[in-house]
Amino acid sequence: MKQDHSPVLPGDGATDYARYMRLNTLLALQRRPDEMMHRDELLFQVVHQSTELWLKLVAAELAEAVTRLRVGELAVTESLLTRATLGIRLVTDQLEMFRHLSPADFQAMQPALGKGSGAESPGWRQVHAMSRQLGRAFAEHLEVRGIEPAALGRPDPADPVQRLAEALIEWDERVSLWRMRHYRVALRVGGHDPGGAEATMLAKLVGHRFFPALWRARLKPSDGSANESQADQR
Repeated sequence: MKQDHSPVLPGDGATDYARYMRLNTLLALQRRPDEMMHRDELLFQVVHQSTELWLKLVAAELAEAVTRLRVGELAVTESLLTRATLGIRLVTDQLEMFRHLSPADFQAMQPALGKGSGAESPGWRQVHAMSRQLGRAFAEHLEVRGIEPAALGRPDPADPVQRLAEALIEWDERVSLWRMRHYRVALRVGGHDPGGAEATMLAKLVGHRFFPALWRARLKPSDGSANESQADQR
């Protein structure tokens, strides 16, 4: 007997897969060939649109992590943060596609971008905001239990607080690596002057830390009085 594969879900598309994934809408979000100034606009849009999707997921994971941390569910918080961190790694890996975009080709397509900038990314702004909330929630968790951040410098796999602190450090580091890769792409492909305003801003962001107290806890005792920059406190 022939199996019936006709779609049962509502919406557009010839299959349930197409309807559930909203492929007709998704695949129409990129500029058509007749609209493009340069064929590499497709590469540029696919990388950035997929980045926004990953950032949407990452922000959702961070938001849930904040909720779970505030009720003391440290293991779940750690798991959610690990998932968010993997999302940032995947976003970083996507930047490798820009190795195949020359500065000349980027300049040819740049008029199509208008005044757009990655600094305007709503996904990144949401991730940044949720990271700050996560940092505050962790600080509150430590304060209620009388734990000093300085005591978290030596990871203990048996201690859920220590494990979560390690996950927070890993998150911070992965975000920094993403920023560094973005900065290098801006110099290599975007033609930014290393001393220019936009490149300088990106370079400063590379050193930004969401959880400076956890990084200070890793300093050697003789370095314990070292001060974090104001940028780390933002």
